[in-house]
Amino acid sequence: MRVGHGYDVHALTPQRQLILGGVKIDHSMGLLGHSDADVLVHAIMDSLLGAACMGDIGKLFPDNDNSFKGISSLVLLKKVCADIYRNNYKICNIDSTIIAQQPKLSEYIYKMRENISTICSIDIECISIKATTEEKLGFTGKLEGISAHSVCLIDKKYS
Repeated sequence: MRVGHGYDVHALTPQRQLILGGVKIDHSMGLLGHSDADVLVHAIMDSLLGAACMGDIGKLFPDNDNSFKGISSLVLLKKVCADIYRNNYKICNIDSTIIAQQPKLSEYIYKMRENISTICSIDIECISIKATTEEKLGFTGKLEGISAHSVCLIDKKYS
C-alpha cells in the first residue's frame, strides 16, 4: 500500500467561473489558472501521482502547453487515473479538504464526490471531501485564493 499527499492553491479573480470538484459553484469570483484551476482536483491528482511515484501535474500537464489551456481538470484526472491503473495500482480511497473563506460549499460536496468517484472508477464511499475556512486568516481568509489538500491510498493489484 502507498500513501500520497497533494496540495494546490490558486488566486481568486473576478474574471473566471469557480470550479471545484468539477462543479460550477455560484460565486462572484473564480480561480486563476491555465486549466479550469480546479484546486481540489489538482490536489487529488498530485496525491495519486505522488503515491505512485509518477511525478506531479506540473510535469504531466505543464502550464506552457496550450493543449491544456482552459481544459477541465476532470479530463486531466481521467488521464492520471488511466496511468495509475496502467501501472497496476488500484485506488483505495481519497480524503480531501478545500480551504476557502467563501463561498460555503456544503451543498456542492456530494456532487463533487460523485464526479471524482465516476472519473476514478471507485465507490463514492471511498471519496471524502471536506471544506473549511481559516477563520479569516491568511490568503484564503482574506479572500485572495482557495487551496486544497488531498491524501490518498493506493495498492498494487496482484494478478
